[in-house]
Amino acid sequence: MNNTNIFIKKMFDAIAPKYDFLNRFLSLGQDIYWRRIMAASVGGVRNLLDVACGTGDVAFEITKLHKNRIKIYGTDFSEEMLRIAQKKKDIMDCNNLFFVAADALLLPFADNRFDAVTIAFGIRNIEDKKRVLKEFIRVLKQGGSVLILELTAPENRFLMELYMLYFKKVLPVIGGLFSKNFQAYKYLPDSVMKFPKALEFVKIMKESGFKRIRVKKLSLGVATLFIGYKN
Repeated sequence: MNNTNIFIKKMFDAIAPKYDFLNRFLSLGQDIYWRRIMAASVGGVRNLLDVACGTGDVAFEITKLHKNRIKIYGTDFSEEMLRIAQKKKDIMDCNNLFFVAADALLLPFADNRFDAVTIAFGIRNIEDKKRVLKEFIRVLKQGGSVLILELTAPENRFLMELYMLYFKKVLPVIGGLFSKNFQAYKYLPDSVMKFPKALEFVKIMKESGFKRIRVKKLSLGVATLFIGYKN
C-alpha cells in the first residue's frame, strides 16, 4: 500500500463514526436520492459486488429496493467503516449481505463472479482508475454491468461558482468541526476537483474494456452516475 492509500485509509478510519451524519448534512440529504437512483438502476441481478462500500449505505439501499433477492458482497479497506456497516447489518438482520476487508485493486474474488459491480463516491480516491476498472472487468460475468456514482463539478458557470464557494469555504469548516478532522474535509473538495470530466472518464471506461456506456447527471451535475457493460 503506497503513502496515498495509507493516508486515505487512516482518514476514513478516523471519520467513520460521523461519516453517515456528515454525508446527509453536507449534501443536504441529496446523497440518499443519488443512492436510490443507483439502486434502481441495478436491474434484475442475482449477485453484486459493492466496492469501497463504506458503512454499507449502497448495499442497504439495494437490499431494501430489491427485497433481499440480491446476494451482495461489500468491500472496503477501512476496518472502521466495515465495523459500522456490520453493526447496521446486525440491526437490520440482512442475511443477503457480506462485508469483506479488501483493496479495490486486488479483489479477493474469482474471475467472472458477479452480475454487477457498484462503487459510490469511491473511485475518485483511487489513483489508477484504469487499473481498478480492469479489476471490475475481471470479476464481472460476460454482459455484467458496472455502476459508478461519483461527485462531480457542475458545468453551469453560475452553479459552479456557488458549488466552489460551498466546497472550498463552507464544507471543510463544518465537516472539520463535526468530525474533528479538518484535513479530511479539505481533501474531499480537492479530490472532486481532480476527478475527470464526464467525457474524459467515459473514455477511461472504454479503454478499460467497458461498452455501451451511459451517463446520468444528478442534481444539476453535482453527482454523476456512469453505467457500463462487459462486452
